Amino acid sequence: MSDSGTESVFYRTFDRHNHAEGLKAHSTHYCPGCGHGLIHKYLAEAVDELGLQDRTVAVSPVGCAVFMYYYLDVGNTQAAHGRAPAVAIGHKTANPDSIVISYQGDGDLASIGLAEIMQAAQLGLPISVVFVNNAIYGMTGGQMAPTTLLGQRTTTSPEGRVKEMGEPLKMAETIAQLDGPVYVERVALYDAKQRKRTAKAIKKAIQLQAEGKGFSMVEVLSECPTHLKMDPAEAETWVRDVMTQVFPLGVLKDTEPEPWYAPEPPSFDPRHVARSIGGSVTAEERFMDEPALPDALDSQDLALKFAGAGGDGAQTIAAMTCKAAINEGFDSTYIPSYGPESRGGTSYADIHVATSEVLDPASPRPHVLIAFNPQSLEKFAPNVRPGGIVLYDETVIEMMPSVEPTVRMLGVHFTRIAAELGETRIKNMVALGALQAATGLFPEKSLFNVLRKALKDPTLLALNEKAFAKGQQAVRARG
Repeated sequence: MSDSGTESVFYRTFDRHNHAEGLKAHSTHYCPGCGHGLIHKYLAEAVDELGLQDRTVAVSPVGCAVFMYYYLDVGNTQAAHGRAPAVAIGHKTANPDSIVISYQGDGDLASIGLAEIMQAAQLGLPISVVFVNNAIYGMTGGQMAPTTLLGQRTTTSPEGRVKEMGEPLKMAETIAQLDGPVYVERVALYDAKQRKRTAKAIKKAIQLQAEGKGFSMVEVLSECPTHLKMDPAEAETWVRDVMTQVFPLGVLKDTEPEPWYAPEPPSFDPRHVARSIGGSVTAEERFMDEPALPDALDSQDLALKFAGAGGDGAQTIAAMTCKAAINEGFDSTYIPSYGPESRGGTSYADIHVATSEVLDPASPRPHVLIAFNPQSLEKFAPNVRPGGIVLYDETVIEMMPSVEPTVRMLGVHFTRIAAELGETRIKNMVALGALQAATGLFPEKSLFNVLRKALKDPTLLALNEKAFAKGQQAVRARG
């Protein structure tokens, strides 16, 4: 492969270091002697030689290669720890013509993600897995990994791994026994001959996917001089003389099947999706002439956060807000996060409402915060953007955290008002009414439309609507 080809898959400069300036713009974050840099090179060569750059999606792991997206100029997705195969399956089924590479370390694949890799391999969809086995948790401090050898010292096995800690897990052999995979090979990096074999194996795994033939995995024995406490040459010798005795090199499965995977691209037409999930294709009634957000907060993309303890109803009104936004023609996302709320912690939801497209569904810096308990106010209010609004339950919250000077703090007695109506559980509807009055985000009819579809009981509906109105009144009375 030509140098120009390699450069087309690698970024010319790496933004991770020093804003892509100077020598650091051309260096990775890996330790001297680490195998990840070589493996990245072989991936880039294979993608370039096969002409697949514009179709390739690399799924990065949690581990030493967590920043791979800084280096390879392909589609990149960051997966939660161990979940790369599940994300890879999502990419492959959503876009069957894509070339999906799941890149994982031993802790990521063989421990946290063991269930995911087993199920993905048995499913057999054409994806390519590159499994980097350096026999240790590298990024997090050198703990014992599933592949750590017997007798090997780590920070969590300082006297060496013993049989009571379990035998090293042989992933290539395990995956090769399944019916789904078509190609499994274990390779290494300790000399020029093995590096050529590694490059060839990685290219074959990707080519098999491009031909629609099935699931492939290449396990690469890689050096970690830092946690082995060796120099690079000593680490290569250790892999050659010690590690390969436990993890023998070679092809473990190679079936060379006929191409079989050529599905039609899935349809994302709303009517088709609605039929598939049993939903409705009937447009909801709209109560706004045109979808428009409050200019005083953000006219393009409004971020909200709803937070409280379990039972406060924050998740319910967050979901209602998202539904109302979609009904009115906005793009909207709802991301719930359930903390240890049963122990008095915080459960929260991030909502975005955008006039065109939500580009990031998280709300670390919301324009609006609705807080039901002291912990939520203390945790999230300092992050509200300048000019934003904080609505909090004045019944249970007394201490005010430090916030941006231009943030408007509105205390409303969510709980007291709900209790006066005879049901404290409807305090979330008091909060929703307060939100509507404070922001004018949607007409009240938009929110009532969602509420009426959720509550069929006329008595409950009337009570919730009354709570909503009381919340509105409480904000308007403050002027």
